[in-house]
Amino acid sequence: MTYPDFSNFSPLRMADTGNGSGNTPNANVPEDQLILLPVRNLVLFPGVVMPVAVARPASIAAAQQAVREGRPVGILMQRDASVDEPGPTDLHRMGVIANILRYVTAPDGTHHLVCQGEQRFRVDAFVREKPFLTARVTRIEESEERSSEIEARFVHLQGQANEVMELLPQAPAELVAAVRGANSPTGLADLIAAYADISPDEKQEFLETVDIAARMTKISRLLAHRIEVLRLSQEIGKQTKASLDERQREVLLREQMAAIQKQLGEDGGNSQEIADLEKAIADAGMPEDVEQMARKELGRLRRMQDASAEYGMIRTYLDWLIALPWTLPEAAPIDIAEARKVLDEDHFGLDKIKRRIVEYLAVRKLAPNGKAPILCFAGPPGVGKTSLGQSIARAMGRKFVRVSLGGVHDEAEIRGHRRTYVGALPGNIIQGIRKAGTRDCVMMLDEIDKMGSGIQGDPSAAMLEVLDPEQNGTFRDNYLGVPFDLSRVVFIATANMLDTIPGPLRDRMEIIQLTGYTDQEKLQIARRYLVRRQLEANGVTPAQVEVEDEALKAMIRAYTREAGVRNLEREIGRAIRHVAVDIAEGTAATAKISVGTLPDLLGPPVFEDEVALRVSVPGVATGLAWTPVGGDILFIEATRIPGRGGLILTGQLGEVMKESAQAAWSLVKSRAVELGIDPGVFATSDVHVHVPAGATPKDGPSAGVAMFTALVSLLTGRTVRKDTAMTGEISLRGLVLPVGGIKEKVVAAARAGLTRVMLPARNRRDYEDIPQDARDRLEFVWLERVDEAIAAALEPAPVGDAPALKAAS
Repeated sequence: MTYPDFSNFSPLRMADTGNGSGNTPNANVPEDQLILLPVRNLVLFPGVVMPVAVARPASIAAAQQAVREGRPVGILMQRDASVDEPGPTDLHRMGVIANILRYVTAPDGTHHLVCQGEQRFRVDAFVREKPFLTARVTRIEESEERSSEIEARFVHLQGQANEVMELLPQAPAELVAAVRGANSPTGLADLIAAYADISPDEKQEFLETVDIAARMTKISRLLAHRIEVLRLSQEIGKQTKASLDERQREVLLREQMAAIQKQLGEDGGNSQEIADLEKAIADAGMPEDVEQMARKELGRLRRMQDASAEYGMIRTYLDWLIALPWTLPEAAPIDIAEARKVLDEDHFGLDKIKRRIVEYLAVRKLAPNGKAPILCFAGPPGVGKTSLGQSIARAMGRKFVRVSLGGVHDEAEIRGHRRTYVGALPGNIIQGIRKAGTRDCVMMLDEIDKMGSGIQGDPSAAMLEVLDPEQNGTFRDNYLGVPFDLSRVVFIATANMLDTIPGPLRDRMEIIQLTGYTDQEKLQIARRYLVRRQLEANGVTPAQVEVEDEALKAMIRAYTREAGVRNLEREIGRAIRHVAVDIAEGTAATAKISVGTLPDLLGPPVFEDEVALRVSVPGVATGLAWTPVGGDILFIEATRIPGRGGLILTGQLGEVMKESAQAAWSLVKSRAVELGIDPGVFATSDVHVHVPAGATPKDGPSAGVAMFTALVSLLTGRTVRKDTAMTGEISLRGLVLPVGGIKEKVVAAARAGLTRVMLPARNRRDYEDIPQDARDRLEFVWLERVDEAIAAALEPAPVGDAPALKAAS
């Protein structure tokens, strides 16, 4: 077979054998040894001429020694191209014996060889390593078998090679001539393997395949794959060229415009943006299904023009997926003693609430992966519900985020909008998670009782999944479209009224009632927290402004009426701001806020002592009421007018309260003789019952005892004790039934200066909830029947003044 003479061609591919330079004279190498020339990423085949660049001192010495002795060299490829000084273990064991056709030293000092492969060899043993490698080798004779199978394979392989040359756009003419003129199966196989576009390791595999039939089979499979790729490439090119329509022309013009912008320095950096997004997705730690979704959307983004409207939508979606905390951080240890300290520092009183929170934290510490209950703090405004959530987050060492649900009436505010809508965003829950930056945050769902519903759906129904520990591990936001695990979020809800919370939602939460503060508790809170906070807010120091305890007590009694301390803090701030003006003007260096200065600072007292306004006349009883802002006292006033035994009710009474008054009136009529009332008075008189203040709506059954007492007082002429207040529902059998809000009502009685309270006996279970300060100031009378209420509440009848008493028989 005749091969083309490549010695006069410029090298098409250079295989660098190393780096460095040098030349070391050596003695002649014995005839039974072969000089070895290690090369990087180059495999030389028999019959093929290729250039080789040498640079390592050992390689230069080996080449020069071979040229000096007129001997061939053994070309061996390194196993690892990064090794600078390869040893016997770094080289393959099979290579090619090559003749050096030309040795050229370039003007820049580099050395180049033109080598022609002669025969395969296998290394038997390495002899020496310095100054260059030599080895004893075994020459591998090529089989010249020309069986019919070999001939058939040869013809098939030559046809495949010719087809590849035709499909290649610019095949070298010399290579085409060499393939067509090949007359040896081994020569053709080695020629194709030498110039095939495959990796050096694959070429080494072909070199080590000695059997000609197996070698031709591998080469044929390689060419078959290459032919299929080239055919498909041509077919795709033809189809692309044939289907160039108006839209594709627009795409082509946009690509040209992008290229022009890039040349002008106006490139938007889309490729870099895609690369940054791909890296961010890989680093986000998403679950497998979420990452697949993100990469799918990234693929769509890559094929899209950044000027299109959908580009911004997809980019925003990917930003949300990347920004969410998918991985769970390392759990911070919970220190129960430190948690108690934090709760005591932030809040005064609330012992029962603090004890429940400590229990909650202890369970989370012992079972961090358990399904903890959802706490809901219910109580009037200003008692510290939101700040309790902040204290829990501080005690647990977690991030705190607040989600306001007041006025939310759209389900999408919880579950998010679908991405198809313009301006779509995730719901408040996912937004809160992103704001916190962690999956185990403490999330305060504020004012959960003030969610509404409308044509956009019911947000409270969407909250059912959020607040269910069995379901929120796979919470699905409409915008994300993938599940997000909320099981590690500590949800804490707040509410003022429980009646407006739907039953299924209330069932998912553990309700913790926060009642109002007593005057002593308010005084301690003001002294410890509120005064200091307002001094800092108004830019003065405790040395400049002193607030006396008596002034704080006066603010509590005469200027505020609330269950919490929010208005009290406002009044303290108003007084401090008033004296801060004099300090800022320089007219005073210090100031003291006392009881005597309050009228000048805050004006006249807003609230007066209702008990002091009472007139000691029959028909007036003091009741106890519960309001959303705490307990309060109210007066039941009854008077008799000429009539036919009717009952008149005024004072904005609700249906339940009207029915309670009617029951009290019926009970008085049925027991008139026992109570010493003349039954004839009912035929000639009407009774008018009024409950001030008339503009305030009132409802509930708990004023039944007070109404019955007021009616009996009116008709018997016996006054009700001034120091006594009462509450309780009555039945037509004369039983006193339990009512709610005992703690708030008793606190209100103590705040109003009363000394006795009459409560249903079945409310003894609420006695422990009453603050110790109120218990110490009040006498408790427990009622089973209305007869006991009359005996304990009414003063003795004055002699000669009983207009409704039954005439003595």
